[in-house]
Amino acid sequence: MQPDLITVFGGTGFLGSRIVHELINAGHAVRIASRRAAVPSGLEQQARVEHCRADIRDDADVARAVEGAHGVVNAVSLYVEQSDLRFTTIHVEGARRLARAAHQAGLERVVQISGIGADRRSPSPYIRARAEGEDIAQREFPNAVIVRPSVLFGPGDAFLRNLAGLASLPVIPLFGRGTTRLQPVHVSDIARAIAQLSGNVPPAHPIYELGGPDILTYREILALVLDHRGRRRPLLPVPFAVWHALAGLAAVLPNPPLTRDQLYLMQQDNVAGTTTGSFADLGITPRSLETVLPDCLPTQ
Repeated sequence: MQPDLITVFGGTGFLGSRIVHELINAGHAVRIASRRAAVPSGLEQQARVEHCRADIRDDADVARAVEGAHGVVNAVSLYVEQSDLRFTTIHVEGARRLARAAHQAGLERVVQISGIGADRRSPSPYIRARAEGEDIAQREFPNAVIVRPSVLFGPGDAFLRNLAGLASLPVIPLFGRGTTRLQPVHVSDIARAIAQLSGNVPPAHPIYELGGPDILTYREILALVLDHRGRRRPLLPVPFAVWHALAGLAAVLPNPPLTRDQLYLMQQDNVAGTTTGSFADLGITPRSLETVLPDCLPTQ
């Protein structure tokens, strides 16, 4: 076993690439496991980064990717199902395969990334799969650490980009009355927490729910983005029943702009609980959305 080597599944994605950077900054060697050969920008010449072509759906690939590592981070995610990719395939079976391989290979640490609101009783297949993946990861690897971020933001994120795109509309429709509470968290703060949880010191909690310093309603976040862009637009409340009907119609598209799973997430508050591990337990002070918005969303 290489004592400082961490394998990151999904290490080329929005969150995964930041995790790789933070692990390198923390002194780890990193093995990126992904289906396509790619190294995050800025690390192409980094000697302590290697790539392993691996599919989380394949037992042999996963076993090879974790071999000799100290720990593994599962940052693989699927947000929209496809004909050959289902939520259970990635979030449940993939989590089981990875945690089992880590246990068999004698790894010290497994970090399973999930999300605030994961619930086996949810009507959303996506939210249910997230919760089932957590349970299976800890069943196969009893010391697995679950990290549940709130809504991620950062340079190039889809969340702020989509909100900014609404600014071009004459009237902006709200999800319900726009009162759902969110706790947006900077992607690099989550990555730093995961790098710390991947180290040699055993985590103090089995589950960490991590949100930013501010709890804002969807309406308040949208107002921040509009103000940053120098736009004033009327906000129109739209009942969730209408949104669900629209998402049902959009489901026939190859890449639907809105899914019912996203709506179920927006119908419930996305705020970190008080009975799990937190940023404070890790000695990390997260950045607020309002403070770093100019760095994340350039003005036009």
